[in-house]
Amino acid sequence: MKNQRRFPSDWPKSIQEPRPAAEKPTTSEVIELAWCDDTTFDSIKNQTGLAEKDVIKLMRSNLKPSSFRLWRKRVSGRAAKHEARSSN
Repeated sequence: MKNQRRFPSDWPKSIQEPRPAAEKPTTSEVIELAWCDDTTFDSIKNQTGLAEKDVIKLMRSNLKPSSFRLWRKRVSGRAAKHEARSSN
């Protein structure tokens, strides 16, 4: 049996829990990728397996409504978020 890491009792529970496997990114990591201007939806799909519509659903359910609208305004029609559009 592996030694369990010990954390002070006042640490948040999320820090004490082991991180999920590296092949399955956390919701926070997907949100970070989606906010990044240099990361395309195709790249997000390659890294996470989530299609653009799935990323949009994830963002809608995890961001405040105003933050989601701001993000959508930033990425809608943006060539940098779509490899096919940016390569033309």
